[in-house]
Amino acid sequence: MSMFIASLNSGSNGNCYYIGNSEEAIFVDAGLSCAETEQRMARLGLDMNAVKGIFISHEHSDHIFGLSTLVQKYKMPVYVTAGTLREIRGKRLRAFVRLFESHQPVSIGGLTITPFPKKHDARDPHSFVVRCMQTTVGIFTDIGQICEQVVCYFRQCHAAFLEANYDEEMLQQGRYPHFLKNRIRGGQGHLSNHQAFELFTSHRPDFMTHLLLSHLSKENNSPELLMALFNHHKTDTEVIIASRYQESQVYPVSFQPPTKTFLSPGEIINEMPLKKKANVKSELRQLSLF
Repeated sequence: MSMFIASLNSGSNGNCYYIGNSEEAIFVDAGLSCAETEQRMARLGLDMNAVKGIFISHEHSDHIFGLSTLVQKYKMPVYVTAGTLREIRGKRLRAFVRLFESHQPVSIGGLTITPFPKKHDARDPHSFVVRCMQTTVGIFTDIGQICEQVVCYFRQCHAAFLEANYDEEMLQQGRYPHFLKNRIRGGQGHLSNHQAFELFTSHRPDFMTHLLLSHLSKENNSPELLMALFNHHKTDTEVIIASRYQESQVYPVSFQPPTKTFLSPGEIINEMPLKKKANVKSELRQLSLF
């Protein structure tokens, strides 16, 4: 079964990612207003009623801005850690909250969502991998540094949303105050272009078909600069910039079984026309004597 993914928006002005199959879907984060979320879903031809839950990565406003209204209107369950819930302080959400714990999979229809902790300056931040049968999609944004868990899960992904927040030189020469620059690059903030590139080039699985570079800084990054970097390393993976201004298209993602490089003797026989099988069986029996 194929999965379908889209970025409704990605950046400090709002984050929301759609991951689903033909029956149900989830949002990771709800950083757009309810009305804007609805408009972008409609333009993509996606059904709001197919969304069966919202997974919240952490409490920063660009990830929860539209949460309360979405939940109230569509009666969606909200999946969140106890620590993040305390930071959100959303009394109106209580009836819809489903608490999750690190590394404990959550099943929603045919989707299995596994949360794991990440490095970011929030109370209890988490990233997610979403599986449907043999297909895996990862959401790796707002990550201060690449840890073993990120590497492990990234290697399993057929598609991924991967943060590439800033260009090191642009950040260094930019107008941000020194303390903010250190927050961004200090291991609890965001991934740089080169950190994202290093993860991709060192740990990309051969079966990864789509990479959506996400959460680009408006001040400290350039889509053209980022694509120029990734274009130096040509692969079969389609690399896309997840915009901070508009939704992406919907990308189908599916498991591709590995191509066989050899067949066993029995498989060779079965692949042949019937009239050739007897002769081959005889030859194989003779070879087995030596």
